[in-house]
Amino acid sequence: MDNEKITAASGQEALHAIEQLVLFALRQDLIKPADIDYSRNLLLDQFGFTEPFAGEVDQAVLEGPQGPLDQLIDYGFEIGLFPENSDTYRDLLDAKIMGQLMARPSEVNEEFNRLRQEQGVEAATDRFYKLSIDSNYIRMDRISKNVYWLQESPYGDIEMTINLSKPEKSPKEIAMARLLPPPVYPKCLLCRENVGYAGRVNHPPRQNLRVIPLELNKEKWLFQYSPYVYYNEHCIVFHHDHVPMKLTKDTLKRLLGFVESFPHYFIGSNADLPIVGGSILTHDHFQGGRHTFPIQKAPKEDTFSHPDYPGVSISIVKWPMSVLRMNSLDPAVLLECGNTIYEAWKAYSDPEAEVFAFSEVDGEQQPHNTVTPIVRRGEDGSFEMDLVLRNNRTSEQYPEGIFHPHREMHHIKKENIGLIEVMGLAILPGRLKEELDAIAGILAGDTASREALKGNADHPLALHAAWVEELAERFGTSLEREAAVKTVQNEVGIKFTQILEHAGVYKRTPEGQAAFRRFVGSFGAQ
Repeated sequence: MDNEKITAASGQEALHAIEQLVLFALRQDLIKPADIDYSRNLLLDQFGFTEPFAGEVDQAVLEGPQGPLDQLIDYGFEIGLFPENSDTYRDLLDAKIMGQLMARPSEVNEEFNRLRQEQGVEAATDRFYKLSIDSNYIRMDRISKNVYWLQESPYGDIEMTINLSKPEKSPKEIAMARLLPPPVYPKCLLCRENVGYAGRVNHPPRQNLRVIPLELNKEKWLFQYSPYVYYNEHCIVFHHDHVPMKLTKDTLKRLLGFVESFPHYFIGSNADLPIVGGSILTHDHFQGGRHTFPIQKAPKEDTFSHPDYPGVSISIVKWPMSVLRMNSLDPAVLLECGNTIYEAWKAYSDPEAEVFAFSEVDGEQQPHNTVTPIVRRGEDGSFEMDLVLRNNRTSEQYPEGIFHPHREMHHIKKENIGLIEVMGLAILPGRLKEELDAIAGILAGDTASREALKGNADHPLALHAAWVEELAERFGTSLEREAAVKTVQNEVGIKFTQILEHAGVYKRTPEGQAAFRRFVGSFGAQ
């Protein structure tokens, strides 16, 4: 009887939550007035109700849908709609609910194109970004928990983040995912078939995902926002078909074409080789958005010109990685110049600088040189292209990659340095939040934890053991808590700057910079 009473009370709360969500969707223009009854009925059916809430609905304006959503999802677990009350299963239901409270993809596309025509592309992206947030596709409640600070460096301020927005799977879910067959549909997280997909334990739900069709270089591409938004209006532009990433002259042409159509956004591509490339090399895609990254603020150290490309300035940028920046008012001439540099780099070797474009593997020449390209517009309407030189060679000393975070940095980060980090925004793993807090605690006097760490391979901080001792020797263990937190963050920021230097092909030494200028001279710049 008690359980029945609890369920009855929970049912009334769930019914009220449905009304709040429908009202939120109407106020945020996710649905129109004509959709109210339809949307309510979809949710009533989903939760086994035959009648709506009969009481007075709380009319308070909600900042986001999460409050009533969580109530409804709690009720879903109570009545057995999903087997485990974990983030993964809750997210599957979350997206399903919100997918029923928003317009169909064709309607979203029509609105985007209408706004673009009537008010301009900025108004269209503003509305589409807001839609992605209001529909809970972008989980601002989680993103707001990310840790952020600015790190002083010889190259200007570096942006540091510890990312907590991706939900972690439970051990049970990880075990279940291993038992599932390899995914065949959608082929990857970027495929257009994700729109409206219900998801599963090993694939996130996408019922509340909407994408906008684009044409780049007379090809079909699609535009969406990242659910994790590492920076403002973090968007993804991806190929209509599941085709692998390959950097060519056409890639540079697509990037330039995008900023012609979206002048308020930058766009860039990860490199197309393992180790120096992005996490998804199987589906051609770019990342862009409305954000000024540290690399953009970095000063030019040397400027050159090329006789074949009048009006194009070519500069070496003061940055921990090896960056050539080109600027021109003419995108067609800039394209030709950028492609010349890219083609020259792919074939360039300089044994004195330990730069080798190829190595022989099983009788075949394996390429090592590629670039991370970034394109943006200047305030004067000019086009600016950064080509960050990359090389993915490995060695006995650096088996994970010569120009990759070296092993002494792996306790902080061992993943590839992709486009976003190349530009000076660190995306550090979520595990560091608790680990760095605990290390700050040791510097603030938690001697018991320090002693427990010594020689204990099973300790949660075992990965950092040597670093903790180094910090304790340098800073002592009697810092004020706030000072300890800032000290640890500063030391992490210094390490991340060093990680970017590891990824730089030409080191920030007189010899390294002289070798960089040899390359610039090799393709005819003066």
